Amino acid sequence: MKISYFNLWVICLFAILLSSCATREQIVYLQGEQTNMEQALNYTPILQPDDQLVITVSAMDPKAVSPFNLINEFPGQDPTRRLTYLIDKNGEIDYPILGKIKLGGLTRIEAVEFLKGKLREYIVDPGVNIQITNFKVTVLAEVSRPGTFTLENERVTVLEALGLAGDLTINGVRNNVMVVRETPENKEFFRLDLTSQEVVNSPAYYLKQNDVVYVEPNKAQISSSTYNRNIPIFISVVGLIITVISVLTR
Repeated sequence: MKISYFNLWVICLFAILLSSCATREQIVYLQGEQTNMEQALNYTPILQPDDQLVITVSAMDPKAVSPFNLINEFPGQDPTRRLTYLIDKNGEIDYPILGKIKLGGLTRIEAVEFLKGKLREYIVDPGVNIQITNFKVTVLAEVSRPGTFTLENERVTVLEALGLAGDLTINGVRNNVMVVRETPENKEFFRLDLTSQEVVNSPAYYLKQNDVVYVEPNKAQISSSTYNRNIPIFISVVGLIITVISVLTR
């Protein structure tokens, strides 16, 4: 009887260990045959409300472009620091001399060409550079360093964002990562399977301004958060019971 209870104790411990094991298919990213990358490579971000833009205009004649390059004139501030233009809810910015112009809904390249066309009335062969300064994404839950990250490059993938957050922990569910995206009309939710190469064809593979990436915990992590405080007590009680039974059945 003593041996059978000992065997039962060993089996219970072995079952607990097995329950925490993960397979390669649950952990490794981008599995499967090489997929079509065309959709991902052709992605171009779209300017949208609440984007803050730095717009720099250049030309052979510096005096001609000076009215279109606003600088910070506040005392104590860096005079070379460019001011930003906020795209309003109508997709417009208030630009010097030109007044209200609509850039929302355009790609950055389209916005550059659109603004060049407007400026040609005042400047010979103008050059225009547009940069989004407040492009940020938030990564939450089962990652090493959750937080909000402001990016210089508005073309960022979900994998790059997870890299900024220190990658998923071993307890993160890799085949069901959620991206929450806010649009002027509503919120959109995307589920991404990072273990499949097909993830590159998801509309959420490239992140947009203010996207939130949520990595949910796996079942083992959820269970441990509920029961881990009681496990030492449970093991002690079970051990005591087995010991008592072994003594009484000798």
